[in-house]
Parts: sequence; C-alpha cells; structure tokens
Amino acid sequence: MKKLSLRTRVLTGTVAAGALAAGTFGAVSANAATPAAAPAAVTADAANGNTTQSTHLTIEAATKAAQATLDAAEKENQRVSVAVVDRNGNTLVTLRGDGAGPQSYESAVKKAYTAVSWNAPTSELAKRLTNAPTLKDIPGTLFLAGGAPVTAKGAPIAGIGVAGAPSGDLDEKFAQAGAAALAK
Repeated sequence: MKKLSLRTRVLTGTVAAGALAAGTFGAVSANAATPAAAPAAVTADAANGNTTQSTHLTIEAATKAAQATLDAAEKENQRVSVAVVDRNGNTLVTLRGDGAGPQSYESAVKKAYTAVSWNAPTSELAKRLTNAPTLKDIPGTLFLAGGAPVTAKGAPIAGIGVAGAPSGDLDEKFAQAGAAALAK
C-alpha cells in the first residue's frame, strides 16, 4: 500500500472532521427546530362536490337474502352454495348448503362479484362473451348463469351468487329469489 504524505493525511483528516461536524450540527439543528406547522384542514363535503354517498347492504339484509336463496334451492332439492358480496366485491355472507359440491363455494362468490361489477345477471353477461371473449380473463369473475345484482336507487349495492344446481338457470332462479326477499 502506498504511504500518504503528511500534507495529504492532514488534508484528509480535516475534510473528514468537517463532514462529521456538519452532520452533527445538522442533526442537532433538525431536532432543535420547532416542528413544522400542520397543513390546514381541507373541507371536503357534498356542498363543494368533493364527496359522494353510497348505500350499502346491511349484514342482516345480506343474511336474509342468502337464507332466502338457500331456502328456494332446498325447496327444489338442490344442493348449492350462496354468496352475497357488497358493492366493492367484498364477501358479506356465504352459506354452503348440505351436500353442496366443493367447487360451488368459490363459484358462488365469483358469480356474485361478476353480477355486482356489471350490475347485470350473469346469464346476460355470459352472452356478451361472443362479442368480447376476453371479458372472462378478468380476475375474480365467472361468466356463468347464477349471479344476480341487488340495486338501490338504480345503483348496484350487492351481488348474490349461487352455484351447485345442475344448471345455471336454476342457480340464477335461486339468486333472484334471494334478491326478491329484500323487497319484502
């Protein structure tokens, strides 16, 4: 290793000491400074058009719809799973009927999600695949009959999905029975 001259060593030491002092002074200065004032609160309300209100299905209503759906299927001796999701596709309630197949649970959730996402029965959405086949590639969706949207004031607020009956038409019939139970 090359030996440094006295002048180079003194200069290097001075630069290092200066950097250390500057860092220490900066840290002390930052801690001693008065805290920055919090930004002023901004008002966002309906009066200035910056907010919106939405309607949500209660847990009681979701449970009522799910149970009415399952009851409709059981009256016809069908073994199904039922899912009710909120406007954002979050699962609120699921019921798995006695003897329902293992695939029915996930399929019911996906049908409910698909129905609320497009605010349409999934049987109608399945027909759209002929013109837009890549719709089926959207994660979390299932374009098979058996999903029904729930609306309030013309806007979708939930979806009911049913899976496990021998046909999607039956699944959707039961989902519609659950949605109809909310009107009572």
